[in-house]
Amino acid sequence: MLILNCPYCVRDVDETDLHAGGEAHLKRFGPGSSDDEFEHYLFMRENPKGVHFERWRHVYGCGKWFLAARNTATLQVYGTYSAQTTEPPQQILDAIKEAQA
Repeated sequence: MLILNCPYCVRDVDETDLHAGGEAHLKRFGPGSSDDEFEHYLFMRENPKGVHFERWRHVYGCGKWFLAARNTATLQVYGTYSAQTTEPPQQILDAIKEAQA
């Protein structure tokens, strides 16, 4: 079972309390974008075997969205952080680098 820490509630919750929201850190294109940009935003997603940054919503808790870094092959969670963060925190990047060494 996948267990993530909600950074807002500051508690560990299992995946049955959460809703997956897909890939994190996507660049969203507005009304002035080209068809190619909008198509890329809608359909082109990463699906790696390994480290992946994802969006999650704590549905049966605070209801807020947050981001998580995890390994899709091993389900190892490197950390969670606020959805308003545009880049993964350095401590999570360091944990990923350490795990891959």
